[in-house]
Amino acid sequence: MDAPNGTLQGQDTTVCGRLYVAFELSEKSWKLSLGDGQRAPSRCTVATGDIKAVLTAIANARARCHLSVDAPVYSCYEAGRDGFWLHRWLTEQGIANLVVDSASIEVNRRARRAKTDRLDSDKLLSMLMRYHAGERRLWAVARVPTPEQEDDRRLHRELERLRQERTAHTNRIRSLLVLHTLRVKYVGGRTWAHWWAGQRELLLPGLRAEIDRECERLALARQQIRLLEAQQDQQVQSGSHAGMALLAQLAGIGAGSAWTLVRELFGWRHFRNRREVAGCLGLTPTPYASGDSEVEQGISKCGNKRVRWLWSSSHGAGCASSLTASLATGSPSASGAPASDCGASVS
Repeated sequence: MDAPNGTLQGQDTTVCGRLYVAFELSEKSWKLSLGDGQRAPSRCTVATGDIKAVLTAIANARARCHLSVDAPVYSCYEAGRDGFWLHRWLTEQGIANLVVDSASIEVNRRARRAKTDRLDSDKLLSMLMRYHAGERRLWAVARVPTPEQEDDRRLHRELERLRQERTAHTNRIRSLLVLHTLRVKYVGGRTWAHWWAGQRELLLPGLRAEIDRECERLALARQQIRLLEAQQDQQVQSGSHAGMALLAQLAGIGAGSAWTLVRELFGWRHFRNRREVAGCLGLTPTPYASGDSEVEQGISKCGNKRVRWLWSSSHGAGCASSLTASLATGSPSASGAPASDCGASVS
């Protein structure tokens, strides 16, 4: 039997619950799905980066769900191009935010499935509710570095891109020369300058000018590479970071490798055992066993590719066992660095 409407008059109907917000980020606009888990979610679209509109949407959702002003708000969005600035801003507003790995979000496995920004935000919202209801293994949550830790990774990542540019310029010059049956072992340096001085006049003006421009870009890339490498060596040898200097003493670990290991892995993550290290680097096995079929698909490759490359390369494999052993036992590693100096916890 329905209660009369008069029984609700003059009473406080506010529910002390939670508000959940899922962001679907894109270049031009953001799709927001908001709900409390009891009512159908509300949706709104705001311009990219319009944080005032985000606060307005959250306030409207609170009123719609009859939540108090101090009701906790939980949010999430997929890790991507926007990085972590939105996470930090949401945290400043008192919102508990998660940055999730998009590859860990469950999807329908049908060949043809509907996919829109609205459906994606609704899916994130439902998974966010399930996560806070206790399903902690539902998806992978990214560990957010501090602005300073994030800035420390700029140098070696720029160096990586410059080396790729150097290779691209070198390959382009070789490809242009092969068009006229000219082959050279080294591009750049004194040997190249002497060889090119004797061959450039044999080529047509357009091709000659293009190779000259490629050489100028190659020289600039090499100059910047030398500058960054010198900066790396200076900081490693100065002992400004104890763990970096100790890693550089290991056989097969140079200044560049020590820099990458600390800035990407050991400088701001804390590991409790070797299994966590392997999971962070994507070195864990991925077995496929169904019925009579049993296949090992290789390592997962879902972690940090820069450190994984160092870890699995020939010069890094020799010290990998000593580093992981020190992390597992908590004793000093072969370099003398305590395991606590080399790491961060994974979620």
